[in-house]
Amino acid sequence: MLADIEILGVSIQMFGLFFGLNFLAWGAVASRRLGELGRPSDWAYELVFVALGGGLVGAKLYWIIDTGAEVSLSGLLTGSGLTWYGGLAGGALAVAAWVRWRGMDLPHLVDIAAIGLPLGYAIGRIGCQISGDGDYGVPSGLPWAMPYPDGVVPTDNAVHPTPIYETLSMGLLAYVLWRLRDRFRPGTLFGLYLIGAGLERLLVEFVRRNQAELAGLTQAQVLAIVSMVGGAALLAVMVRRRGGLAASTA
Repeated sequence: MLADIEILGVSIQMFGLFFGLNFLAWGAVASRRLGELGRPSDWAYELVFVALGGGLVGAKLYWIIDTGAEVSLSGLLTGSGLTWYGGLAGGALAVAAWVRWRGMDLPHLVDIAAIGLPLGYAIGRIGCQISGDGDYGVPSGLPWAMPYPDGVVPTDNAVHPTPIYETLSMGLLAYVLWRLRDRFRPGTLFGLYLIGAGLERLLVEFVRRNQAELAGLTQAQVLAIVSMVGGAALLAVMVRRRGGLAASTA
């Protein structure tokens, strides 16, 4: 396990390093896709900055509301409390404001996000695996189960390496959505992302350490179901209003 790394005499937390790589990858995807759509590719850097800022604020606010943590400047500047769903909501609101400012087509933009989000998530989970930050799963006797004796949150028990599961599954989702980017009407990829990401989180939570809160499900699983229902509803509305999901060939 490796909690931090020293670069040019500066100690950098693995979480922070891979968090940064997450947004670099997202920016690369956005730049490429914006260029394909005839938009300035350098808008990607604006978009990443806006999404990062909104995501950080949303993640921290969700964490404070969920845990009742005391608000302090030092707490806001740490790596703790960066919740996924809070970050997604905050980032989405910030990006929506940017879309309005730039006059960008929202369906195309959310499809760009649909590719970048799982890619960034997959990269971020590599940092979780390397640092052993406690995102691993429950004890397991499977051949690939592993201990995290030197992790940030150590355990000597062999457990499910759930960060690896999530890196592989979300990386695959990002690849599939990228390959499908020109085959469907704008907005379709985002619906597919909501379904795929929700299904991934619903399943992986069964072997994670989070406590059940509602009907035997964890909070993350409840939100995952909401995500899948939302994605399915979005696709259903698109089919009803546009007569299908396939991209127009006209």
